[in-house]
Amino acid sequence: MFSPQGPTLRELAVQALSSVEHGYDLLAPKFDHTPFRTPDSVLESVATALVGTGPFEDGLDLCCGTGAGMDVLARVCRGSVTGIDFSAGMLDVARRQPRPSGPRVAWVRGDARALPFSSSFDLVVSFGAFGHFLPRELPGLFGQVHSVLRPGGTFAFPVLAPPRPSRPGFWVLLGFDAAMRVRNAVWRPPFVMYYRAFRLGAVLDELKRTGFETGLHPLPEFGRRADGSPRARLIAARRLP
Repeated sequence: MFSPQGPTLRELAVQALSSVEHGYDLLAPKFDHTPFRTPDSVLESVATALVGTGPFEDGLDLCCGTGAGMDVLARVCRGSVTGIDFSAGMLDVARRQPRPSGPRVAWVRGDARALPFSSSFDLVVSFGAFGHFLPRELPGLFGQVHSVLRPGGTFAFPVLAPPRPSRPGFWVLLGFDAAMRVRNAVWRPPFVMYYRAFRLGAVLDELKRTGFETGLHPLPEFGRRADGSPRARLIAARRLP
């Protein structure tokens, strides 16, 4: 499915009936051949935006998966870059990927809701992982990021404008979230992945409550919608002293 190198429909079904951690362990060898991996166009756009605000010394890729975001960090960090994920399978794939020479690289297995670091980083990025956290978990998640950033450090991640109800994509995402809610109501362990639960307004409010000063930066490569609003933005939240 998706491509000759991608997972089969049966493999995706087995993953969807597993826990999040075990599901990604199963998917890891073929993850980069699915639409679930952050597109290179998004990674490149974020890297370009961060180059203008860096350089940074030490960076962390939160929920790094197979490590696509680590190349973004390597472009803007001079000291070290660290990827953390709770899937051992994803980290195994990430370690085998070729990486350009540059800052020191480390891989850590751990939970984003209980990060095993002190104030060690100047930059934390994350790509495509927030659907795995329920809205009630965001305060704790943002609090963890705040705790591992040095004062003045930046938490950066891209957000895409949601599709309008007149677009097919709106109904696809709505249907996916509805199917996941039904699945989690009747099957254990749960598999948390909701595309429409990460609302920009609520996210900005929670970042402010956590102690971040937040800026929104359009990613011009993705253009604008009919109303003039950007199709994609970079949230850059700075930890206040």
